[in-house]
Amino acid sequence: MAGTARLAGLFAVIVLVAAWVAAVSPAPVLAQSSGLDERVRAIASRLRCPVCQNESVADSPSELAAQMRALIRTKLEQGESPEAVVAYFASRYGEWILLDPPRKGLGWILWTAPAVVLVVGLAAAVGFIRRRVRSASTEASAQEDWDR
Repeated sequence: MAGTARLAGLFAVIVLVAAWVAAVSPAPVLAQSSGLDERVRAIASRLRCPVCQNESVADSPSELAAQMRALIRTKLEQGESPEAVVAYFASRYGEWILLDPPRKGLGWILWTAPAVVLVVGLAAAVGFIRRRVRSASTEASAQEDWDR
């Protein structure tokens, strides 16, 4: 009889602990499609976290980023397209929120400036080398004329 009472008490404790763990778990256990999770992650990695420095919403541990990920999930579940979700955040925070700046207006400067600097630098280097070669060959020919 005492063994049965202990077994029933142990079972009750296990059930209570399991119920408590389920109640206080940070994320509810829901049957969610991994496809939705991947879409949320893809959109969140395109957005800059307003709290963290140059970290995406997908990678940020901040509470605001978690709220933004939840909002992205809700909007996708409501049937909004990824572009509409990104546009929603851009309208709220401005284009600063986008990790990939748009290729329009002043954004073109951000995209073309590295290539322009590279081309100008290469042209300057080639010009410098040509001048040095010409100068060296002119000095060599002048030295030859002097030696004669």
